[in-house]
Amino acid sequence: MSLPAHHPVDILRLNTCGSVDDGKSTLIGRLLYDSRSLMEDQLAALERSADLTGAGQINLANLTDGLRAEREQGITIDVAYRYFATPRRKFIIADTPGHVQYTRNMVTGASTANLAIVLVDAREGATEQSRRHTCIASLLGIPHLVFAVNKMDLVDWSEERFIEIRDQFEAFLPRLEVKDVQFIPVSALHGDNVVTPSLHTPWYNGPTLLGHLESVHIGSDWNLNGFRLPIQWVNRPLHPSDPKLHDFRGISGQIAGGIVRVGQTVMVLPGGQASRVKQIWTHDGELAEAFCPQSITLVLEDDLDISRGDMIVGPDKLPGASADLQARVCWIHSRALQPGRKYLLKHTSRTVQALATQIQDRMDMASLEPQPDPPELGLNDIGTVRLSTSAPLVFDGYAANRLTGSFILIAPNLNATVAAGMLLPPGELVKPEYTDFAI
Repeated sequence: MSLPAHHPVDILRLNTCGSVDDGKSTLIGRLLYDSRSLMEDQLAALERSADLTGAGQINLANLTDGLRAEREQGITIDVAYRYFATPRRKFIIADTPGHVQYTRNMVTGASTANLAIVLVDAREGATEQSRRHTCIASLLGIPHLVFAVNKMDLVDWSEERFIEIRDQFEAFLPRLEVKDVQFIPVSALHGDNVVTPSLHTPWYNGPTLLGHLESVHIGSDWNLNGFRLPIQWVNRPLHPSDPKLHDFRGISGQIAGGIVRVGQTVMVLPGGQASRVKQIWTHDGELAEAFCPQSITLVLEDDLDISRGDMIVGPDKLPGASADLQARVCWIHSRALQPGRKYLLKHTSRTVQALATQIQDRMDMASLEPQPDPPELGLNDIGTVRLSTSAPLVFDGYAANRLTGSFILIAPNLNATVAAGMLLPPGELVKPEYTDFAI
């Protein structure tokens, strides 16, 4: 579907999650199919791969399950991204796996989402995996959550069953930090309440799924308080064609928070040098101001010693700095986390060596209660840990800023990402207690 010329639209990033076979891929296929967001060749491919065992019915899950193993097993393994638009909004959808073995892929797809759709099988209700995905969505700071109670046709469109499932989730949602929650009864296979309202749910007066996705407010999701610019590189044109660029020295990166304006005083951390913004450049030209999450190049009035891994911030609402970190992590590797093990910690554009000093707790997925002092964190476990780094990090708490409050852990001997982490609010600067970080 084409967009009217010059019509202002924003982009909603969303992911689907839930247990195996709850209908995530089918739901996305239904959204694309019923909103007429498919090309003619995609429609032709769907018809050629029609599920003949189902009386020739088109298998909408094939729109996202592109791997042969996924189609053979009927499950999602990798994260599949799909793009579509309506006259009101553009969408980037991440179809993430439901199988517990691929929870790590779900974390990847959800890490940048504005909204998460948790698919729930109306026959099964709140399973452990759907509770785990809800918990991860909360920990990742996704501000909007939709529970799509799917396969309502298999429970005779029972309002009582829908309310029962809603009560199951609402019983533990107060323990999680979720700002906006919506429950919608749907049948992804038949399209009820996905794009068009269903005649089978006269007792439901809420929006369709697409209607909610088009109208949910996301303008305040980005952090616009406190300027943050992690430095990715220092931009010095090697062969400038414009004489004005002969002495050009720009500081490039993606804004991770706040607003910056020409003439504004800024500070470079961790060094603490101060300067003023002389120019702001983007790919489209020079700007008077820029804001999160734009990618920009700053030109400062002073030639400061700045390199990749530093952070330019505004003089007010300064971030914290510490080498003793407390964080919640989702462990995504088969080799367990144990105290005393050493990792590489990648935070924004900086990578430092880190030592796991303590596992404070592990979350019980059944009760959502923390279990104190576990011996280790295994695959798909979520827990609170303490880390000591070889150099202090400049960061915000994840609840305040998702971009400067997140990190990943890398096992250097495996060259593998082993955890996704969310930093708790920083305290005062603490020097590293451990100095032997040789890996």
